[in-house]
Amino acid sequence: MKNPVGPVLRIGDEVDKIIEAIEEDNPDTEIEVIDRGAYIRVQAENKLVLTEATLQDYLGADYRIRSLEVVLSSFAGRVSTTSDSIMWESAESAKASAKLLKESNR
Repeated sequence: MKNPVGPVLRIGDEVDKIIEAIEEDNPDTEIEVIDRGAYIRVQAENKLVLTEATLQDYLGADYRIRSLEVVLSSFAGRVSTTSDSIMWESAESAKASAKLLKESNR
């Protein structure tokens, strides 16, 4: 996989549901899940998004995106967060997104 990005999650009760939420938020993306025993690497090429709303669908209405920090031991790529989402991007994807944003603000 060229330019893999995504979270590295500690093994725990919530991990399977977090992976399902990631898959739902990225329906047209090939996602690779690599089990390393003590942790699971979830990755896609160039860009991966996870929203609080989808996490709540899988883990309950009280689950907050910031709660992900408990199981997030590392990540690959550049990370961008908002109050209700997290996005992992490759450097190339981040540059392309910034360029589009800049052009749309003209």
